[in-house]
Amino acid sequence: MRIMQLAEEGGNPLLPNATFFVELIIFLIVLFVMWKVILPPIQKVLKDRYDMVQKTIDDNRAASERFAQAKEKHAETLAEARAESGKIRDDARGRGQAVLDEFRQRAQAEADDVRQAGEQQLAAQREQILGELRAQVGGLSSTLATRVVGEEVRNPAMVDEYVGGLSRQGGA
Repeated sequence: MRIMQLAEEGGNPLLPNATFFVELIIFLIVLFVMWKVILPPIQKVLKDRYDMVQKTIDDNRAASERFAQAKEKHAETLAEARAESGKIRDDARGRGQAVLDEFRQRAQAEADDVRQAGEQQLAAQREQILGELRAQVGGLSSTLATRVVGEEVRNPAMVDEYVGGLSRQGGA
């Protein structure tokens, strides 16, 4: 409608009038005020937020690297601990085997000592019993000879000598 009025008044509707220029100046003033007053705090907030996000990304990346390093160190430490525990276990087995061998040797030595003492005791008892039997054989043989012959044997020493010769022949 305005265009029609201007056309009737004889003005060119394509040429701007003073209202346009006033509105343009007000728009430019508002734009300038927004540019100088409103936009800087918004840009500052956006930049701060961008910096915070970037810092968080960098911190996450650094934490991931530290975690990977800690994980590697943990794996190395665990491997070292396993190797050391294997060495300790092997050493303990070796010491245990040495202790067992020592106890076996002691037990064997004690058993040998007991067996040897028993053999010596048996040999001594055997000799004692043989001596007693030899002493009794002379008297028994004299008694037997007296019964067989019917007369008393007068020389028991001769019988003892004969029995001694028999025992030497049997022992030799």
